[in-house]
Amino acid sequence: MVDAAASSNGAAKSSRGSIESVLRPVLAIVLLGLTIQQGQTILTKAYTIRLHAIENYGHIIHEFDPYFNFRAAQYLYDNGWKAFAQWFDYKAWYPLGRPVGTTIYPGMQVTAVWLVKAWLPVWFGFKEWIGMSVPKNVVAKSAWEVSKSLSSSGSNVMSTVASVMATMGMQWNEMSLNDVCCLLPAWFGALATFITGMLALECSADFGYNEGSRFGTVLDQLPFFGYYIQKISCFIRNALASNSGMDMTVDSNSCPPYKRSSLQTASLLSMLATMFFMSIVPAHIMRSVGGGYDNECVAMAAMTLVFYSWTRSLRGSSDGIDKQDVGFALSSQTRTAAFYGALTGLAYFYMVAAWGGYVFVVNLVGVHAATLILLGRHSSKLHAAYSAFYLVGTSLATLVPVVGLTPLRSLEQLGPLLVFLGMQLVEYCERVRTRDNLSRKQVWLMRVRIFGLAGAVGLGVVMLLWPTGFFGPISSRVRGLFVKHTKTGNPLVDSVAEHQAAKPGTYEQYLNIVAKVAPFGFGMVAVGYSNDASSFLLVYAMAAYFFSHKMVRLILLTAPIASVLGGMAIGRLASWCVEGVCGWSLDVWEVFGDEQDDHTVVEAKIVSNGESKKGKKQKAGGTKKSDSPSTTTNKAAEQSTIASLSVLLIIRAAWLFLSYYLYTESQPHIRTFQDSCDQMAVAMSHPTILFNAQTQDGRTIKVDDYREAYWWLRDNTPEDARIMAWWDYGYQITAIANRTTIADGNTWNHEHIALLGRALTSPLKEGHRIARHLADYVLLWTGGGGDDLAKSPHLARIANSVYRSLCPGDPTCSKFSMPGGQPSPMMEASLLYKLHSGGLVPGVEVDKNRFKEVYKSIHGKVRIYRVMSVSKESKDWVLNNRDCDAPGSWFCPGHYPPGLQKVLKDKKDFKQLEDFNAKTEADDEYQRKYFEHLSDPDKARRRSQVKERKDGLTQGKSPRPELDTPAAVPLTKRDIRDINQNWEDNSITSNMFEIVRMNDMDTMTMLLENQPAYAHIRSKDGRGPMWWAHEHGRKEIVKLLKSHGVSDKLRDTDGITPSEMADDEF
Repeated sequence: MVDAAASSNGAAKSSRGSIESVLRPVLAIVLLGLTIQQGQTILTKAYTIRLHAIENYGHIIHEFDPYFNFRAAQYLYDNGWKAFAQWFDYKAWYPLGRPVGTTIYPGMQVTAVWLVKAWLPVWFGFKEWIGMSVPKNVVAKSAWEVSKSLSSSGSNVMSTVASVMATMGMQWNEMSLNDVCCLLPAWFGALATFITGMLALECSADFGYNEGSRFGTVLDQLPFFGYYIQKISCFIRNALASNSGMDMTVDSNSCPPYKRSSLQTASLLSMLATMFFMSIVPAHIMRSVGGGYDNECVAMAAMTLVFYSWTRSLRGSSDGIDKQDVGFALSSQTRTAAFYGALTGLAYFYMVAAWGGYVFVVNLVGVHAATLILLGRHSSKLHAAYSAFYLVGTSLATLVPVVGLTPLRSLEQLGPLLVFLGMQLVEYCERVRTRDNLSRKQVWLMRVRIFGLAGAVGLGVVMLLWPTGFFGPISSRVRGLFVKHTKTGNPLVDSVAEHQAAKPGTYEQYLNIVAKVAPFGFGMVAVGYSNDASSFLLVYAMAAYFFSHKMVRLILLTAPIASVLGGMAIGRLASWCVEGVCGWSLDVWEVFGDEQDDHTVVEAKIVSNGESKKGKKQKAGGTKKSDSPSTTTNKAAEQSTIASLSVLLIIRAAWLFLSYYLYTESQPHIRTFQDSCDQMAVAMSHPTILFNAQTQDGRTIKVDDYREAYWWLRDNTPEDARIMAWWDYGYQITAIANRTTIADGNTWNHEHIALLGRALTSPLKEGHRIARHLADYVLLWTGGGGDDLAKSPHLARIANSVYRSLCPGDPTCSKFSMPGGQPSPMMEASLLYKLHSGGLVPGVEVDKNRFKEVYKSIHGKVRIYRVMSVSKESKDWVLNNRDCDAPGSWFCPGHYPPGLQKVLKDKKDFKQLEDFNAKTEADDEYQRKYFEHLSDPDKARRRSQVKERKDGLTQGKSPRPELDTPAAVPLTKRDIRDINQNWEDNSITSNMFEIVRMNDMDTMTMLLENQPAYAHIRSKDGRGPMWWAHEHGRKEIVKLLKSHGVSDKLRDTDGITPSEMADDEF
């Protein structure tokens, strides 16, 4: 009877096997087709969602830094690489100039120029040749004429390509550099989406090649405890598999015992889910919208390529068996790892050329390699991969002019070097161990000797080089990531909003539902799906969260890892449902292989093992004769088969119901996520240099004040005109107006920016004495919102960090402020305030003998003044006194004219916290007071007011009344009611509208601290800040207004409450 039952079970298995042999290839092809189709849809969405700005405003460069990047790309396009590498720009940082070639990460510019000159003409020509459409902004040229032109200019390769195209009847279709630079972020946004999907594919596939590629817990290889953890995890997975009807069976020896490709159900679905998240998540879109030609848009694709290549190098070869090579031989998996490690180094080189964030990348890879060693996962494969990556990557990185020998000198990058050196010692010890069959005690003695000797040598080298200043300091931006407070100690760095710490709602805003799903993926990887490659995701996740929490700009780094972890959680859940319904796993590569199905081999092995065990039991118990007739035997076998199939159908039905339930329940959340991301994409696609605005009467207008002001400079000032403006606008002025500026966003010279700040925040007469030696015109951003007056306290702090006499004993220069909504005496007397408010605020007049207004934009956003009595002697002196570092050299920086020497004598070079070789006690005291005043600004303001009042009494002046009262008096309910009853349009309501529209949280916070009544003002239509905040989706401003007692239940002239406008929020 036992034999008959076994025969029946075998027949049932054979029947299921025949059905499976037919369905498995079909479903595999369906899965592959679905992946390709959905992948194309996702990539198309990743591209189109980033084009809102281009569709609404045209091919316009956004913001500030992108204008410098475009100008640099134009210079490279016009002059070639050699001239670009030796470009000393005298239109920037007057009178010093800037060596652009050695202070820029040129990868993005090289990419754009290569696309314009080499790739796109061929690609568009080919598309048109085969009958496909090409963009309308493409200009068609004769390929023959282009070939002749390129040949005469020495471009022989591209000349040959153009000649071949002409022979085939193709045209040379060019796209302008401006259009390419505008579209590049969208192209690379889609590319980064695809590469991030490949990272998820690599980290979620169960290969089973070797010990390092098999899934388990992250602690499986931990010394002493790893063996038991692995036993327990395999037992749990087997138990789950046996009760779920899924093909997950593993054994404790191999876990799993078969080799597979990366095209598995879980990996493909994880890839699709990851791409879906990455394509539209706001944390990625924020730096890749059309027109946002900034380094990060290219760097994200480069960074994800490094991470994918690194995890791929840890997979090893399909022939890899041993964890450690024996002796000094090289196995196939070691050679494969070295190959992919070298590719990782190439990708890293592109990352270095594209963005300064390469420091994060190299340290992250180094930390992961070190973590694997500490977890007991060292192998020859890991050694080969990391060594090839570090050697190739670092060697190429030093070729980037702005980097040079920084990887070997900067304290920020010495960590990966130490990991590289330490790994060589570990690998040497392991190879000697396997060659000589050393005992554990002998191995540890050898390690102690080798590491002790290496440590002594390393310490000697450090002690020798340290006094020479060979090792560079940690930058203030990086240092600010590791301190308790959110400031760096450098007022210039602290003045940038994106350098501030992330707020509680930041992750929900920029990651949305991905922030909630990603932790589940993190747990899955850590507990059950960790190997050498996927463990990288755990290190990446912790690092990205830490740094993004310290600096809001770095929320960008969380986009790939949150998408991967969220995608792996969703993808693996979906694959469980698919495999639960089918009863077996899918591997697409099996369809194309001609070898026997590995899964069938494994199943046969398990069945045969079970039958052999049963046979042994029968022999041990003796031979038994069956007393049942054959009819009874057949009936029992039939009943057994029916029962088996019934259980199987119940399990499959349960999985099918669960799959349907999860699908239907997830659809509303998916639609909400998509809609939210679409709205965020629209909100992020508004360029600040050109935007739509709504007037008080409801009309929508296009505000183009800034470009019109720059065009006015271009068309109405001499070519050698020098423009004094705050450094934010320097890039735009040089790129659009083509005029010389004092400073720009490179911010490489703190003392020079402080001089600019001193000129703008000093009394008008003193400021003119500085300006007449540096500039011909002064340009100010006015009109409310984040204009120069709102920024001016930062200007004063920066100036005071170098010129300490500006605000003695007060590093935050708190007396340069607007207590009670009125300018302090210091601000009121400043050049900036006079030029900003002259003729607009009663009693504020500009001395026309020193400054003459020559331009005011239509909407009052920009004012330009001509500097009177400009020192021609200083201008000529600067032009004729540039010192080259060698005769005939291109490196010839300028110098300050003698007319400024009296001012420059007062400066004290700013020593940042990281300048440990040059700091003094005075610098320590300055930093102490700086942080003290930042932590309690009200106390600092009161101190400055007391000091100012005493100084005024000493000089026989009467103190200002507003200095004797608090900065802001709390409003009573009656005050709020009276304000709400007064509806009118004025400059205050216009400015408040602009602050809300621009989402200028810092200005709003500062303004309401001084003028809490502004929170309750109402315009003529009955609406106020609360309505506008809801209308534009400014959640943080809504919270701020509520904290000031503003109600969202009031109604405007149409009876609409603020909360009812939330339906239209961005």
